[in-house]
Amino acid sequence: MVLCPLTLPFLDYIIQRHSHIPLYKMEFSSFVVNMPIKPMKFSPFFLLLLLVFSITSLNVLIAEAFTGTYGINYGRIADNIPSPQSVVTLLKAAKIKNIRIYDANQDVLQAFKGSGIEIVVGLGNEFLKDISVGEDRAMNWIKENVQPFLPGTSIRGIAVGNEILGGMDVELWEVLLPAVKNVYSALDRLGLTKKIEVSSPHSEAVFANSFPPSSCNFRDDILPFMKPLLQFFSQTGSPFYINAYPFLAYKSDPEHIDLKYALFQSNPGIYDAKTKLHYSNMFDAMVDAAYAALEKVGFQKMEVIVSETGWASRGDENEAGATVNNARTYNYNLRKKLAKKKGTPYRPKIAVRAYIFALFNENLKPGPTSERNFGLFKADGSIAYNIGFTGLSSSAPSSLLSFKEIGSSYTLVFASCAAILLLIF
Repeated sequence: MVLCPLTLPFLDYIIQRHSHIPLYKMEFSSFVVNMPIKPMKFSPFFLLLLLVFSITSLNVLIAEAFTGTYGINYGRIADNIPSPQSVVTLLKAAKIKNIRIYDANQDVLQAFKGSGIEIVVGLGNEFLKDISVGEDRAMNWIKENVQPFLPGTSIRGIAVGNEILGGMDVELWEVLLPAVKNVYSALDRLGLTKKIEVSSPHSEAVFANSFPPSSCNFRDDILPFMKPLLQFFSQTGSPFYINAYPFLAYKSDPEHIDLKYALFQSNPGIYDAKTKLHYSNMFDAMVDAAYAALEKVGFQKMEVIVSETGWASRGDENEAGATVNNARTYNYNLRKKLAKKKGTPYRPKIAVRAYIFALFNENLKPGPTSERNFGLFKADGSIAYNIGFTGLSSSAPSSLLSFKEIGSSYTLVFASCAAILLLIF
């Protein structure tokens, strides 16, 4: 019997991507790849081990918090939204595979078991001071809120706090990094750091200025806290998450901001004289402003991911631009942009990735009317406006993925598995 030909290059690929593999494993892999191709007999047990090794190695390769380009924030500050089980159905129909939640609600995590939808859970701001005290506090939180749901529920990330730096509570600025380190250390002890990413999303308030994009830099009072945080995330391979809202920028200054520029519509755009780059929409400019700020403090290789962006479909009288038509236009054009998997003018080779805010209108959120009207879906699960999704009240399309959508890596493993099973039987 000849070893499955598809398995050989796959093993070679694993070897090249994993330089940390111990020498004895490297020698074994080299033996398998370089051995003469001649009739050999392998027991079914050996072939099964080979199959398990291949699948396990693949899981290591794809373990990251955000594997697509389009995700959504699943907020639940409401008393009238569908059950978590219905939300799974909704997301599958929409073919959305990446979500963020703002806590680690156990009903939600249980409902998502076996769904394949990848989740970033939130460790709330109210826990940061306690978690920062010691690793044991972080370990207790993870053992209660994360570990019991693995591996059935695809928890891919933990967001430690939300919009801490630049916020009003300066005491939280001081405890953010210790809390992040304790969470990461606890995950490391549990052997989960290759499967679960640790991050912390920021608001635009961390920047001193952002126009034009190349001029963006971090606020002086925030930098002593931001720089060591970035250093730690650079070491762990975590990206920089920013909540970027063209809606909020337009609302604050509608007289000087072109609405079409904010909505991805045809407009003159802006020109950044320093980089000689042209921007046709504010979203790209916000992302590149974050890249410019990171570059100035020595983190030019760190990826920027948008953890929140969206547009309100309704607002108060003083909330310019908060209309259904504008929300539809922004979210439709953003979805179309993210589907192209292209970069920004300053980082054209890095596909832009963003989580949309939000899945539902949340009727219990405090603040202005806009805060309760960011949802792509209404409380009953029907669409708030049409950008190509179907709601729970509509006949949902099949949630089954094609082989093309699954990706070439899985195709390779499935082909190898099929070949092995044929050899066994």
